[in-house]
Amino acid sequence: MTKHHLAIAAVAASLALAGPAIAQTPDITIGITTSTTGPAAALGIPERNALEFVPKEIGGVPLKVIVLDDGGDPTVATTNARRFVTESKADIIMGSATTPPTIAVSTVANEAGIPHFGLAPFPITPERAKWSVGMPQPVPIVGKVMYDHMKSKGIKTIGYIGYSDSYGDLWFNDVKNQTGPMDMKVVAEERFARPDTSVTGQVLKLIAANPDAILIGASGTAAALPQTELRDKGYKGLIYQTHGAASMDFIRIAGKAAEGVLMASGPVMYPEGQADTALTKKPGLALNAAYEAKYGPNSRSQFAGHSYDAFEVLKRVIPVALKTAKPGTPEFREAIRQALMTEKEIAASQGVYNFTEKDRYGLDERSRILLTVKDGKYVLAQ
Repeated sequence: MTKHHLAIAAVAASLALAGPAIAQTPDITIGITTSTTGPAAALGIPERNALEFVPKEIGGVPLKVIVLDDGGDPTVATTNARRFVTESKADIIMGSATTPPTIAVSTVANEAGIPHFGLAPFPITPERAKWSVGMPQPVPIVGKVMYDHMKSKGIKTIGYIGYSDSYGDLWFNDVKNQTGPMDMKVVAEERFARPDTSVTGQVLKLIAANPDAILIGASGTAAALPQTELRDKGYKGLIYQTHGAASMDFIRIAGKAAEGVLMASGPVMYPEGQADTALTKKPGLALNAAYEAKYGPNSRSQFAGHSYDAFEVLKRVIPVALKTAKPGTPEFREAIRQALMTEKEIAASQGVYNFTEKDRYGLDERSRILLTVKDGKYVLAQ
């Protein structure tokens, strides 16, 4: 054999050795279903947009991110999640933008044994607790900042209007459970569907009950509907909105009716007001700077923080998982699940995460603030 042939043989041998090594390090596949069309688009579009500012690789391994629209429909979200499982062989699933489809995605992820990051508040029941965690602030933690404010203002009676679905149920149950021991009482309850274009009848019944304050359990742009109607019909009491409404679109749609609203929010909506020692300040400023540079001043969104923060968490847990398993395997998915429990004080724009087997949200009071609207802008409530 000539020297030339020996050289070719050596190169071929080296490529044969290199080939399997490369093949043994597949991309990390992340399937995301969110609502970029339909009534919940005001939530899902910022979640999708924030993906432009997340890492393209973690731990030296490229991320393959697949995004599908579910339109806020739990049936479509279920189909998307099953596609991630069967077609994409996803290592991680995220979604969706609202509560009902998030429950659907969680069910699929837990059946398949794939880590799931919910991007909307949802009840993480025992059958969904092994593989699901939630990125948004849990309702009881966010609710407490509003109920404490109500107490400080001498509120005794509360009216409630919320979605006629699982998100509305979460808030109605919470306001009853937390305000009762605080010597406050819910005296009226009304519901409306997400696509509704009028809540006049419900608002008139609420006003007739004459509550000192009203809590609106809605999300996205639809949260502006009862806000506007209450003010148009002359209600003068305090109106509280949940973190599901925390976006600039709420002010744009509600207009003058937004003035004086009291809105619970994640700290990403106002990181400038945080102390320099706050762990949420740096990631919040980073996200908002990138987002507003691309989408314009005051385009920041509570919902952009949910998807952005999921990747902040992954920046901590994926390198740990890679030490024991390779992407594309059940062992890697289990390693991610375990790392979610062992990594602590994971700083992100919306809170500092400390997940446990029992606490699938992993957040504390550092994850919420109370805003109000003054002259068309969000400011910290006194």
